[in-house]
Amino acid sequence: MNNWALTKLSYGVYAVTSWAEGGRPTGCIANSAMQVTSSPATVAVSINHDNFTNECIAKSGRFAVNVLGESSNPAIIGNFGFRSGRDSEKFAEKPALQDFLPVVDGAIACITCKVIDRMESATHTVFLGEVTGAEILNETDEPMTYAYYHKVIKGKSPKNAPTYIAE
Repeated sequence: MNNWALTKLSYGVYAVTSWAEGGRPTGCIANSAMQVTSSPATVAVSINHDNFTNECIAKSGRFAVNVLGESSNPAIIGNFGFRSGRDSEKFAEKPALQDFLPVVDGAIACITCKVIDRMESATHTVFLGEVTGAEILNETDEPMTYAYYHKVIKGKSPKNAPTYIAE
């Protein structure tokens, strides 16, 4: 099987945020987010079992999908994608809030959700969320695709990413 064929699926780059115990904002990078239905608006995200954000979403029952744009600072991906919220603060300052969930500075849109269901796979949880709020934060930037991240930014996938392929 050629695992590289899976990289031909279209993905975006998202910072999925939630709350840790004690009201500490946290989050991780995800490339698997999609709209499932329009009425009621429902979104699904896939988060690795090892990610602290998985635990936080499960406990809080809420998450936000922060859509990153082509001009978003690549340091956002480094901060949210290659460090654990268990060991580090993902937000340097108190974040802006959208529907009481943390918003990543530099996101072009934010979609907030209440968890309504979940599905477990061997390595990831797919959280199904009913959309509770949605805002466009930057009208001019284009959403960053995973292909753009790899080809233009020359980014790598962390081992917890669903698309990770060992070099």
